[in-house]
Amino acid sequence: MKKPYKIHWQKSMIITLALIIFITAGSFVLTGQINKMEEDKAFDRLYEEAGELSDEIKAYAEKDKEQLEMLSAIISRYDDMSSKELWEVIDSYKTLSMMSRFEILLPNNTVITKGGKTIDANGILSFNEIASLGHHITNKEIDVLNGGGYILRHYIPIVKGDNVIAMLYGVIDLENMPDDLLSGFYGGKAAVYLIDGNTGDFLVDTWHSELGNIWALGERKMAPGYDNEKLKQGLIDGKSDYVVFVSETTGEHLYFYYKPLSINNWRIAVSVPEDVVFESANTIKEILNIFLMFEAIGFISYFLWMISYVKDETSEKQRQLDTINYIYEVERLLFNAHEKKENIIPALEKIGQMVLADEIYFWMLGYGGNDISFEWSEKNESSNKNDSFKKKSGIYRLFEYFSKGNSEFESDNKETLSNIFPAGIPENVKNVLSVPVEDINGKVCGILSAYNVANRKTNEALLKSVCFSLSMFCHNMRSYYAIKEQGERDILTGLYNRNRYEIKAFEYINKYKKSLACIYIDVNGLHELNNNCGHDAGDRMLKAVASEIREKFGDDNTYRIGGDEFVAFAIDFDENTVTGLCNEIEKELKLQDYHVSIGIQWEKEVSSMNLIIKSAEKKMYLAKKAYYEQTSNNRRQRI
Repeated sequence: MKKPYKIHWQKSMIITLALIIFITAGSFVLTGQINKMEEDKAFDRLYEEAGELSDEIKAYAEKDKEQLEMLSAIISRYDDMSSKELWEVIDSYKTLSMMSRFEILLPNNTVITKGGKTIDANGILSFNEIASLGHHITNKEIDVLNGGGYILRHYIPIVKGDNVIAMLYGVIDLENMPDDLLSGFYGGKAAVYLIDGNTGDFLVDTWHSELGNIWALGERKMAPGYDNEKLKQGLIDGKSDYVVFVSETTGEHLYFYYKPLSINNWRIAVSVPEDVVFESANTIKEILNIFLMFEAIGFISYFLWMISYVKDETSEKQRQLDTINYIYEVERLLFNAHEKKENIIPALEKIGQMVLADEIYFWMLGYGGNDISFEWSEKNESSNKNDSFKKKSGIYRLFEYFSKGNSEFESDNKETLSNIFPAGIPENVKNVLSVPVEDINGKVCGILSAYNVANRKTNEALLKSVCFSLSMFCHNMRSYYAIKEQGERDILTGLYNRNRYEIKAFEYINKYKKSLACIYIDVNGLHELNNNCGHDAGDRMLKAVASEIREKFGDDNTYRIGGDEFVAFAIDFDENTVTGLCNEIEKELKLQDYHVSIGIQWEKEVSSMNLIIKSAEKKMYLAKKAYYEQTSNNRRQRI
């Protein structure tokens, strides 16, 4: 009888067992190597992110300084620093950085705070000591003036002439630092610390619930190879180094990196828990353990599946990472784009690359109701004027559409697109994806449109992800121009003031084509009217004069350059028209019993702005002299 076939499974089992042993041994070796690589990677990443945080804090501090200098220049123009008008400007200013509010320290140790309220700071703040330091940032203080809490004060002198008349400071609330400054490090899993190297006080500590003192926490249990005294001395001496110690809060190892910061004697530090450091390593060990549970066929199948899975996951993670990088770049470019408008087009380019679009068009409702638009094209070619007109006409239809509460618009249907573009569909536009940009009150302040988007449904969410950054850009643009406008307008008359005049007057030589006229106007009898009837009467006179000048020569070319002096420029007006308008001004004001002296210098070819202005001024003085030579006008007493 033939013996049955015998399966020699022992050999397979031995091979399988040997394979398992080999994989197990390899797993231990590989795990050790992975742990070492992850630890090195963690230190490298902590080093990079601490450097990035240091740069961001310095950038925030510099931005704070710029804002304080701008406000200081505005405040120095006011004689009364507690005036309601001034504090309406200060309180309405929206800071873009670390500061939460502004206050002014006067030489008598009085502090003026929100709304023009005054607080006695004697025994708390010393103007002489603070002013002697000039521009500086304090270390951690308790805000005694406002009910406690830890703060920093960022001081800037307010200078008039050569004298420091007050100290403006921005209050930095240490318990409410900007989220975008402290979050996002190590994927949002790292703790951030800002330490005073002189005292050991925490200025920022996202790991503990309260701000304390690093020395008061006592010695820490260190991982092998690290020394607590070395950590302490390194922080005191302002060195950069790594350390691993046991957290008293959670009992796990913390990987900690510290370095000096070039502000005061501060140190910046970043820490991350051990389980985060070895998160990838632990995942790999789990996978290796799973491998041990399978025999040959199962192991190979699982391994092949894992290769496919890792490839897909890697592609998806890379896509997500690229998207995050795009969003970050857009935020970075738009952060100060209200001042650096050259950043806007690169930001739109990043958006275009993110959503795979041929063109990106951004429109915003500008300051004063004027709309502004920006456009980027993948072909790096500007659209022709006809296409730009079509797109803008479409934007107005979209503005109406989004103002009704709609959250997006997407279409590739020609009939639908024709309704959106009443002037005709722009050339080469196959589809449109648009989303509204809303302000903090939920009102539409801008529209972001992408043309020829590869996958509209998928990229709609990506387009919306940058709307907040664009909303902040719109807000910053309005705030920037509002402050700029306030610094260039005469408060009483609403005309441009001497600051604007000094900047713009000498540009008119390049603006005219046929002729240019300078009209120099002086109000007669203002001093007498103020003395006899009060300054309110004088103010009414100046407003009336300004109103007539603005009506005849427009708002953009008229200035109040002194107490009773006005200047206007007439571009490409013929001489008779200019003379007629000036006669109308005199006639209209005379009906109100107001009188002005006007000097006109009209020229076809202007050789010098200085000469044309001086000539007009000279003619004004001749007219004024003639006015007062009349017996009835001889410095008459106005009643």
